[in-house]
Amino acid sequence: MSEFSGKRYVVTGAASGIGHTVADLLCKAGAEVHSLDRNEPTVPVARHIPVDLADVASIGAALDVLGDGYDGLLNIAGVPGTAPSATVFAVNTLATRELAEAFFERLNPGGAVVVVSSTAGFGWPKRLPQIREFLETENFEEGAQWFAAHPQEGNTYNFSKECTTVYVHSMGLAFNEMGFRINAVLPGPVETPILQDFRETMGEDTIDGVASLLGRHATPEDVAGVVLFLASDSARWINGEAINVDGGISGAILSGTVPVPEY
Repeated sequence: MSEFSGKRYVVTGAASGIGHTVADLLCKAGAEVHSLDRNEPTVPVARHIPVDLADVASIGAALDVLGDGYDGLLNIAGVPGTAPSATVFAVNTLATRELAEAFFERLNPGGAVVVVSSTAGFGWPKRLPQIREFLETENFEEGAQWFAAHPQEGNTYNFSKECTTVYVHSMGLAFNEMGFRINAVLPGPVETPILQDFRETMGEDTIDGVASLLGRHATPEDVAGVVLFLASDSARWINGEAINVDGGISGAILSGTVPVPEY
């Protein structure tokens, strides 16, 4: 029997890409999957709740419908840098925090939150003071106001993922105190419907250069397996971590084997 059989999970972004694959694998493993997405998933989930993750009122309404008693929140939804900056930050960062903290009261003992961040957030150490200042905001609205008052250099997508990665690192001990875990998965480029958006915002040379080095981009299946591992009991002593799932590019950059990409 699969360890996911009979367990209950919420998956954001289940209608496409990595979220679709995660939801599909969980359903096939016998889990009860509840979808949060703007679009209806094709996976046979137990329930789909439409939500606009850029709108805190929409998130609140979805949470009211969800109730509690879940074994995990798999927060996979995200938008690329081609969207308006406020939307990028709201979906990729503010909604991620809003949902994670809403699940303090919705997770079963031993439950886990897994967040899909991105290797595009590798520059977080250089902006840690600004990120920590943002993390001091108490809710979605205050976070949005902080972002509007503190425009950051470069691609908003990168900054949104920097904040998300640092948030996960910073919350491991707090989740542990409550008997839960939180971890992040950081993919590089993945063959999903929004890959072309990343070519537009980060440059074709950068995105396609990764595929040239590795032989291909990741598939959703390459990333989904790590998401499920972090949600499983096999990862019970992994907490507050951000795991790169990029075929080796991050290691090559950190070791100086290849130059730092310019986004």
